[in-house]
Amino acid sequence: MNHKGPDSSAPVNRILRSSIVDGPGNRAVVFVQGCNFNCVYCHNPETIALCSACGICVSRCPAGALSAYNDKIIWEQKKCVLCDECIKICPHSSSPRVRVMNAHDVIAEIAPSLPFIRGITVSGGECTLYPNFLQELGKLAKENKKTFFLDTNGNYDFSANPELLSLCDGIMLDIKASPADGEKVTGQRDYNMFGTAEFLAGAGKLYEIRTVVSPGLFDAAALVDETCRRIAPINKSVQYKLIRYRPNGVRPSAASVLAAPEDLLMEKLAAICGGYGIKAVVV
Repeated sequence: MNHKGPDSSAPVNRILRSSIVDGPGNRAVVFVQGCNFNCVYCHNPETIALCSACGICVSRCPAGALSAYNDKIIWEQKKCVLCDECIKICPHSSSPRVRVMNAHDVIAEIAPSLPFIRGITVSGGECTLYPNFLQELGKLAKENKKTFFLDTNGNYDFSANPELLSLCDGIMLDIKASPADGEKVTGQRDYNMFGTAEFLAGAGKLYEIRTVVSPGLFDAAALVDETCRRIAPINKSVQYKLIRYRPNGVRPSAASVLAAPEDLLMEKLAAICGGYGIKAVVV
C-alpha cells in the first residue's frame, strides 16, 4: 500500500497541542496515519491503514459527520463528536477522521501553543513513511526555535537521509522484539532494529528506546539485556522506556490472548538497564 501523500504532505490522524510523554518537556505531537508494521499489541490499530472508503462507517455515525463522495469518505470535523464509533467498527484498521496536511498547515494549527511548548514530535502510525513531510516540518520547527523529535519503529534508513537526521534533535525508537520473534510481534519479515539503534546512538540522535512488555509474547529480559549490551558502550545517556502492555485500545483478538506484566518483571527489566548504566523509565 502506498502511504505517501502528494508533495510534502501527509495524512494526519490527530494533533495534540500539548503532551509531556512524547519527548522532553511540553510538546505538540503530530500523529500521522499509516504504518508498515502490524504489531499484535498495537494500542492504536486505527492508525495502521489508510481508509479504503468501504463506507461501513457512514451509516453508523450518530452525528452525521461522515458521507461518501467520489469513492472517498468525507469527514466533517465540525459535526464530529469524537464518539469513536467509526474506528470501533472499521474492519480495516483505519479511520475516516484523517486530514491531508502539509508542514505549514501543522504549524498553523499549533500556532496558539508555540509560546508554551519546547518542541514538536511526530509519531504515528509510522512517521518515516513521509520523509518529505518530516523534513519540511523539521525546518519550520527550527525556524520557530523548537526542538524536533520523531517516534519511529526504526524501519527506515536514516543513514541515507542526512538532511532529515540533521533536523532531528532526538529520536524515540521502538525495539519491539528480538530478530527471532520479530515477525510474530510485528508482522515484518527480517525484523532487526539493533543496527538502527546502534547507528542512531552513534550519531547522537537516539533519545529513547521503547519496548512494550507482555509476558509470553517474547523473552523481554533477554531483549532488554541484548539492547542495553549493544547501546551502553556507544551512549549511556539513552533512556529505556519499559511500557506495560495494557488492553486499552487493542484489537479484541489480541486482548483475549495477551497479558499485562507484573511489577516484579518490570522491576527486573529496570534492573537490567541499571546494570548497564542506562536509565530505565517504567510506565
